[in-house]
Amino acid sequence: MKAILNKLFEQQRLTKNEAKKVLLEIAKEKYNAAHLASFLTVFMMRPISVNELSGFREALLELAIKIDLSEFNTIDLCGTGGDGKDTFNISTLTSFIVAGTGNKVAKHGNYSASSVSGSSNMLEYLGYKFTNKQDVLKAQLDKANICFLHAPLFHPAMKAVGPVRKELGMKTFFNMLGPIVNPSNPQNQLVGVFNLEIARIYSYLLQETNQNFGIVHSIDGYDEISLTSGFKLFTRNNEEQITPEDLGFKRLKQSDIFGGKSVAESAKIFVSIIEGKGTEAQNNVVLTNAAFALKTLDSNKTFETAFEEAKTSLFGLKTKECLSKLVS
Repeated sequence: MKAILNKLFEQQRLTKNEAKKVLLEIAKEKYNAAHLASFLTVFMMRPISVNELSGFREALLELAIKIDLSEFNTIDLCGTGGDGKDTFNISTLTSFIVAGTGNKVAKHGNYSASSVSGSSNMLEYLGYKFTNKQDVLKAQLDKANICFLHAPLFHPAMKAVGPVRKELGMKTFFNMLGPIVNPSNPQNQLVGVFNLEIARIYSYLLQETNQNFGIVHSIDGYDEISLTSGFKLFTRNNEEQITPEDLGFKRLKQSDIFGGKSVAESAKIFVSIIEGKGTEAQNNVVLTNAAFALKTLDSNKTFETAFEEAKTSLFGLKTKECLSKLVS
């Protein structure tokens, strides 16, 4: 690790193979906490390269506990986190709305490292039991249209750096990796990222896969469609900028989508929305994200049609039903 750190401190980049090798060794717990913290800090101070992220990704996927859900046509809805915005759990709620439309969601997620409540914090609080048993996950997909893949149960390397990430309390390159290392390799993905540079790196990496994907980034820094500003959308064949006004909405204030100061407060907001009692702002944000997820699954679908499907799922309480089935 000293040789790697010296190279990085001299402002050199790692090759793809070097990046892969060091992450494989991190997973074997070869390094102490000080080395890990130093290594992670480098990538907070300068942009990560395509080769570095690609090498880290290859290592995590090689090490991952494999799960085969290919009999289902699944989508993952996941944000990088690390945007520092402390919103309510938009991507998690969006996942349940999409499940409520009858589509299959294999959501990958983790505890929050830098905000109040990550997807794992929320689902655990609501009574969901994490598992990596394939038969259980398949049964959940079959009955509830959704299953949840808690990252530490599938990624030993993530588990190895968990305590250091938590102590740092800041976004690291593991935030960047989470959405692109779903161990079930879903056929479809809508991913939110916290800056444009990562959006372009993701676009480059995902072009190399056979996945159907969309990447979103709100111009004011959110790792999802926030409706507080315009947002960038990258797909396999296109890159465009869309404003809330283009979709027929007024711009929201950041306070409209704040997520509370604790997991309990976030859960209260989550349950309110899933019961169809959210504010207009909260509902529009989750429904818009869900609509673009549905458009990722079917690019021929108009936004208006997808938005109406999402509304039927949420206000017809099909979303709530998916949560109830998953937790039970």
